[in-house]
Amino acid sequence: MLTFLLLVVGGLNWLLFGLFEWEIGEIFGGSDSVISRIIYILIGLAAVYELLTHKNNCKTCATPNGPGTASSPTSDFR
Repeated sequence: MLTFLLLVVGGLNWLLFGLFEWEIGEIFGGSDSVISRIIYILIGLAAVYELLTHKNNCKTCATPNGPGTASSPTSDFR
């Protein structure tokens, strides 16, 4: 849950930066402040953790055929 929350914060940060050229780190004194750097490091580590553990945590990716291969209800109708 923490990883998900950090990834959402990171995604919102990129959205704010793309739209308004403003970063969440500005609240804590800008991107050069220690607190902002810690937050950015935690968000980056959350992304790496999610990348490495996603297949084990994702119900869709854990299926034998992987994502996008599940048959639709109408595909079995002949």
